[in-house]
Amino acid sequence: MDPMKTFISFILLAFSTLTQAVAADFMVSGAYARETPPNVPNSAAFLQLMNHTDKAVRLVGVKSDIADKVELHNHTMVDGMMKMRQVDAIEVAAMATVELKPGGFHIMMMGLKQPLKTGQSVDFILVFEDGTELSFAAPVQKVGEHKKHAHH
Repeated sequence: MDPMKTFISFILLAFSTLTQAVAADFMVSGAYARETPPNVPNSAAFLQLMNHTDKAVRLVGVKSDIADKVELHNHTMVDGMMKMRQVDAIEVAAMATVELKPGGFHIMMMGLKQPLKTGQSVDFILVFEDGTELSFAAPVQKVGEHKKHAHH
């Protein structure tokens, strides 16, 4: 067999196995993006990210083509006032879950290319420090709608 074909087959098999392993190692649940009123250029998305591995990981970015900028943010108290700031990373401990929620860590979408309406979904890719990526879709919901569904 041609050594180059063998090498390419090995790389494709390794990539396929890695993709399946990522899906088993990390899981997104409860994801949603906030619907936007007319002429509002920004929105946020929230989720729970579960790390099923025995090692802590760092979420270092998020990608989506829904907006000009998509960033990881957090709300923090600064001089007695709540401020929203971009963060470089979100730590997810081994065998733990981190919640991205209103008033805490979240995905910020700035410069939306279109308004977000209930019934749509937004595609995201989470980027981890080691280069691993995890894709998911978040349905668009009205503010407060997520709480109603969470109690059912």
